[in-house]
Amino acid sequence: MIIFDLNNDKKFFLLIAMLKLFLMSFLKDKKILIVGVANKFSIAAGIAKSMSDQGAELFLSYQSERLLKKVTQVGDPLGCKNYFECDVSDDSSIDLLIKEIENEWGYLDGIVHAVGFAPANELDGNFVDVATREGFKIAHDISVFSFTALAQKAQHLMKNRNASLLTLSYLGAQRTLPNYNVMGVAKAALESTTRYLANSMGADQIRVNAISAGPVKTLAASGVKSFKKMLSYNESRAPLKRNITSEEVGNAAAFLCSDLASGITGEILYVDAGFNITAMGDLSEAN
Repeated sequence: MIIFDLNNDKKFFLLIAMLKLFLMSFLKDKKILIVGVANKFSIAAGIAKSMSDQGAELFLSYQSERLLKKVTQVGDPLGCKNYFECDVSDDSSIDLLIKEIENEWGYLDGIVHAVGFAPANELDGNFVDVATREGFKIAHDISVFSFTALAQKAQHLMKNRNASLLTLSYLGAQRTLPNYNVMGVAKAALESTTRYLANSMGADQIRVNAISAGPVKTLAASGVKSFKKMLSYNESRAPLKRNITSEEVGNAAAFLCSDLASGITGEILYVDAGFNITAMGDLSEAN
């Protein structure tokens, strides 16, 4: 039998409420740039929501003017007041973005790099048949070097703040996947870049990590050949027997960009319901 003391219990429940408030605000007063929000169904949108829920103030960049309306549909409900057009393949455009942030905030606590692109014709077919020199350059410039460029140009705003750089990868960086082709090669380079940046920027107390997310239903993913089959296969093989959500990726991203992860750098965190650990499915399904 539990006996409650009203006066003491009020203090106890107040303490619990304060603790919950603290735990739900572990990004309070953090200023974070998210690069690559395309629409409200993107993984980057899920990250923006999770970070906002944890108290972060957001700055959202978008690729071109035609995307602004879709990006504000993500940011406005989260109280975001800062938007800026940025072409990550253009150094001068990145310079303007960082200058705008410096003028507005004076510093940065985190950057989320949610950018990836390869020509569509290189994401359908046998890798050796469809790969081109131009497609290789484009995929690596936009999907990989842009992360380094952002780190270089924003470093002075993040120095000695226990700041965090975060990018998004996929299992195709480590394993071959149908039709992923040059994007898998680019993601492998991105994961290596994560480690080299972590080593290079650690002395300035800047952490660099990546999330390798499982397949998520997004508008971008809907254009990937056989994506529905990928979702079904992932669900059947993953230990959790389900697919993940953009919210789950967002929660992991919020953690990695918070002081709770102050000792973590150079890591690739898998958020894929455990799919990456499996080597073979249920043998009862075999012929």
